[in-house]
Amino acid sequence: MSFPQHRPRRLRTTPAMRRMTAEYRLDPAELVLPAFIREGLTEPNPISSMPGVLQHTTDTLKRAAAQAVELGVGGIMLFGIPEVRDATGSAGTDPDGVLNKAIADVRAEVGDDLVIMSDVCLDEFTDHGHCGVLDANGVVDNDTTLEIYGRMAVEQARAGAHVLGPSGMMDGQVAVIRQALDDAGFQDVSVVAYAAKYASAFYGPFREAVDSQLKGDRRTYQMDAANRREALLEVELDLEEGADMVMVKPAMSYLDILADVAAMSPVPVAAYQISGEYAMIEAAAANGWIDRRRAIEESVLGIKRAGANIILTYWAAELAAWLKESK
Repeated sequence: MSFPQHRPRRLRTTPAMRRMTAEYRLDPAELVLPAFIREGLTEPNPISSMPGVLQHTTDTLKRAAAQAVELGVGGIMLFGIPEVRDATGSAGTDPDGVLNKAIADVRAEVGDDLVIMSDVCLDEFTDHGHCGVLDANGVVDNDTTLEIYGRMAVEQARAGAHVLGPSGMMDGQVAVIRQALDDAGFQDVSVVAYAAKYASAFYGPFREAVDSQLKGDRRTYQMDAANRREALLEVELDLEEGADMVMVKPAMSYLDILADVAAMSPVPVAAYQISGEYAMIEAAAANGWIDRRRAIEESVLGIKRAGANIILTYWAAELAAWLKESK
């Protein structure tokens, strides 16, 4: 049977009809707000390439976390920017370092009402900007880096993080972190593995956000954009190592990867709508080329439709407010 018996437009006739027959819906609880705190700030610092996003002070970060709770946002992912960097990223393992202190401050502010997630990676803390320590030849030393990740993870758990996000794409990182957490008595702290993280041009604004010191690129450890099957191998390895959740990053240019991972993963799947994706929409909207709100809603819904259970997006709070208004 076909036209005129079949008229799909019947289910699009009114807003109420479209709402009733929608296949996918967003909920604030599925959203995670990435947030940056910079050591030494007395006032929040706007990030020029990410309009509306700030490097926070302690006070503004706590307010952002409290607002996220009020809006029903699911979680917050914390990134710290230290005043002093060194070759081994020692500020990342310092119990009083900027990120660990921020975790403790946010946990004291919101308790268990918000899932507090933190970045287990060295790129913000090293003076060379790489996600691991370098060997004598200037190459990232995978196994030496893992030992530091284990110590970072324990300090972040001790500070109060509910979920740790190892994002460095070191081989074996999930297993080492899981073992370190268990040995330290943090069996209940979860790990969201950045399982399929690609070397992407869309990270550009993030480099400003964390004042990255990177020279060169991260192509020897982040995935090649040309590879699709390899993502499933990375996910399978992280699952074997004990990942509680897995992530695809970036989101919008890798929706096929996200769909592949969602189809095979027995655990929740996260996707990170990254800085460059955010910046493109904000720039186009600022020039009047697109409808900002509709573009934001459509882009995040597309990530949900591709299979994400959890979406990290810099619009988490704003989008959550819109979702509350529409109920």
